[in-house]
Amino acid sequence: MNGVLIPHTPIAVDFWSLRRAGAARLFFLSHLHSDHTVGLSSTWARPLYCSPITAHLLHRHLQVSKQWIRALEVGESHVLPLDEIGRETMTVTLIDANHCPGSVMFLFEGYFGTILYTGDFRYTPSMLKEPALTLGKQIHTLYLDNTNCNPALVLPSRQEAAHQIVQLIRKHPHHNVKIGLYSLGKESLLEQLALEFRTWVVLSPRRLELVQLLGLADVFTLEEKAGRLHAVDHMEICHSAMLHWNQTHPTIAILPTSRKIHRSHPDIHIIPYSDHSSYSELRAFVAALKPCQVVPIVGRRPCGDFFQDSLSPRLSMPLIPDSVQQYMSSSSKKPSFLWLLQRRLKRLRTQGVVFESPEESTDQPQADRDTKKAKKENLFPWPGDLEKQPFHRPLQMKKQLFPDLSSKKWDGAVPSCESQKMVTVFANPLGFSVQLRSTDEEFISPETRGEIGLGSPLVPRGDDDGPAATGNQSAWMGHDSPLSHSSKVAPFLAAEFRGLALKYLLTPVNFFQAGFSSRSFDQQVEKYHKPLLKYTQESMK
Repeated sequence: MNGVLIPHTPIAVDFWSLRRAGAARLFFLSHLHSDHTVGLSSTWARPLYCSPITAHLLHRHLQVSKQWIRALEVGESHVLPLDEIGRETMTVTLIDANHCPGSVMFLFEGYFGTILYTGDFRYTPSMLKEPALTLGKQIHTLYLDNTNCNPALVLPSRQEAAHQIVQLIRKHPHHNVKIGLYSLGKESLLEQLALEFRTWVVLSPRRLELVQLLGLADVFTLEEKAGRLHAVDHMEICHSAMLHWNQTHPTIAILPTSRKIHRSHPDIHIIPYSDHSSYSELRAFVAALKPCQVVPIVGRRPCGDFFQDSLSPRLSMPLIPDSVQQYMSSSSKKPSFLWLLQRRLKRLRTQGVVFESPEESTDQPQADRDTKKAKKENLFPWPGDLEKQPFHRPLQMKKQLFPDLSSKKWDGAVPSCESQKMVTVFANPLGFSVQLRSTDEEFISPETRGEIGLGSPLVPRGDDDGPAATGNQSAWMGHDSPLSHSSKVAPFLAAEFRGLALKYLLTPVNFFQAGFSSRSFDQQVEKYHKPLLKYTQESMK
């Protein structure tokens, strides 16, 4: 990943990892090559500054929402705020980087001095004539594209490399020519070759859309057999592809790149046509600007001491203004827990579950069930309103619902949930009922419930005619415990309800300690039921 967080500023360039972005608040994109967009996707949701062409491609190909894209005109200076009150501002100027469509350099000017971020660029002397660079400004920090920063690597200019390609094609007048390219870049080379050989260039639909956006000459087509020149993805050029192409028509392949690539076939030709500055060009660029320091963009290829003789004396870093410090720190604070919780609970609820005695379910009036059906089209109710909803007409279900109870004679009724806005009711042979709320609320502490106005996590709906629990039981069960509704439950629980899943169902949610982790829930369930089993054993003696 080739991106930087500029120290002591809220500026990030080609850097899209919010987890590691720290205090960065202003994000800039130099161009759309994949090594500069790592982490940038359709989920991006912060303002992003780039050139107009990059803005179009960013939305078109990475599906970044237009509401976050801020297109800045190339060659113009733009004033951007560095804090939330507009007290501190900076000026950013976009300069054509001569690398690929939409690529730019960023010149930042503010309390931090003057910073030039080149991104990927191919130097030409005309760059020094840019108004933003001709005013005698002292560049304090130069972030430099050091891709070809190697004295041993001698590269021709792009004009010279293009001439080599033309000569190669002329030596194969009857061959088709496959030109291996990346997804973006070297479109001007294709135009030059098409005009030179008076032939169509066959493109993919995506690249054809790009050249039309750039306003290049009408020399491109989608028809496979319309011309000799074919632009293909550089990964397509391999030994097997060359064998296939030459079976139908004599074909050569050209890879215009300065990278070292292994030739897997004698008809594959590598021409050092590069969109990155050569070492000699980098030397000329740095010598003309005389920055105070040079920082390489490609970290794995340090510049070393190549430019020490061209640097100006370094200046001390000015202090960060208070308003900028507050902007860099306050925006990094995460939303409060209560705000996140309220936002989560406002989403549509998941379907809940209610256990109810068979008597209540079967004796329920038909009018209530009809009312329930009539409200199918309503929105989800709030959790506190779920218990007020009428229930559905039950559908008969076999006793396989609870395999552990298969020895008991019970053929309960289990209502079917016809709409997501209603809860499901299970007939229960134990004489009590438990209502389970949505999963968003199950593990919320009682204190938090009180803050946001939620009701009790469990609503007992037991048989009102059942005997009251003993004092010892109520002392440790709590008023929300479903077992406190009947003293007959304990012996049944000790004999049948040893399964951990059923113990979860019979444990009040408010017994669990607050927190959003289930790591220790099993131990808490066992802790809850251990006194009950002990009490049961003593009462049966």
